[in-house]
Amino acid sequence: MALAGLKVVELAGLVPAPFCGMILADFGAKVIRVDRTKMGTSMDRLARGKRSVAVNLKTPEGVALVRKLCVQSDVVIEPYRKGVMEKLGLCPQTLLKENPRLIYARLTGYGQSGSYATAAGHDINYLAMSGLLSRLGRSGEKPCPPLNLMADFAGGSLTCALGIVLALLERAKSGKGQIIDASMVEGAAYVGSWIWKTRNMFVWDRPRGQNMLDGGAHFYNIYETADGKYMSVGTVESQFYTELLKGLELNDAELPPQMSFTDWPELRRVFAERFASKTQAEWTQIFDGTDACVTPVLSFDQVSLHPHNQERGSFVKDSSGEESPRPAPVLSRTPAAPCLASDPAVGEHTVEVLTEFGFTSTDIEKLLAAGVIESNPVKAKL
Repeated sequence: MALAGLKVVELAGLVPAPFCGMILADFGAKVIRVDRTKMGTSMDRLARGKRSVAVNLKTPEGVALVRKLCVQSDVVIEPYRKGVMEKLGLCPQTLLKENPRLIYARLTGYGQSGSYATAAGHDINYLAMSGLLSRLGRSGEKPCPPLNLMADFAGGSLTCALGIVLALLERAKSGKGQIIDASMVEGAAYVGSWIWKTRNMFVWDRPRGQNMLDGGAHFYNIYETADGKYMSVGTVESQFYTELLKGLELNDAELPPQMSFTDWPELRRVFAERFASKTQAEWTQIFDGTDACVTPVLSFDQVSLHPHNQERGSFVKDSSGEESPRPAPVLSRTPAAPCLASDPAVGEHTVEVLTEFGFTSTDIEKLLAAGVIESNPVKAKL
């Protein structure tokens, strides 16, 4: 795999950092999640392929232990607000002195500088601060975020993972590590660069929800079918629009022009009426094999059963039968090979990992007795 041999320490946190760590693990990195002791069950559901060590960071011994893990690794992923790691004595400047090749990724909402650097927040706040939230939502309604995908995952996890890979590539030339300041506000805004760059063009020159790609156009919309399901329509180009009208059995000559903005509300009504006349399965059969750009809105239960997704193996099942997306993109020589074992329990690999990092059995016993670490190995089911 592309990242085989890479050692990563991920400080346990909320979902953006775990997804970043899972991306690296999926592509071959050895990712160690540092959990807190006495926390019971982890809420992390993005722990595929990782190992867990449980450490009490309220003790000097616990901090020293984590420092040792970090300085012997290639990458550290830190999810805390600015100042937390500094108080612990685990700030990047300290660790880089001991390991100049270390890549230290700081993944936060607002970044490491600015008046909001120490402020709390969540995806919806970061998306609001990026400017993008103001453009999302139906006409006449308040802005509506697309779940917590834009800032947490696209602007946070993915851009942070990109930063790590870029830093590793540069390290191969210079031999030096560096600090990554990954702000979810800036990451979300960057993901939305096309929206920014086209905001004065015809694509977005009307109020929210009345533009071509935000629900205003009849040819780029979602329509309910006779069985209460939905079809997605993304027919922008004129040649594809012709295919769409053919499938809907509508006469182009009897309709207003495709790009007549003032007629879009009436055309949405016409399309809605037509789509409501057949089931999702019927419309899927009509449009499959055409360039009308019409596809069924699949539920989680349906998506892996779709022939296209089945042919590509786009979804995988772990050892417990839970289904999830296969890592993307697909590399021809060094593809990802996601771990299909159960996610790690808190402290499941504490002894195993510390042994690998040079701790003796005597050292480990002392740390366990003092409550500095916790070990919860999972017994094999016979």
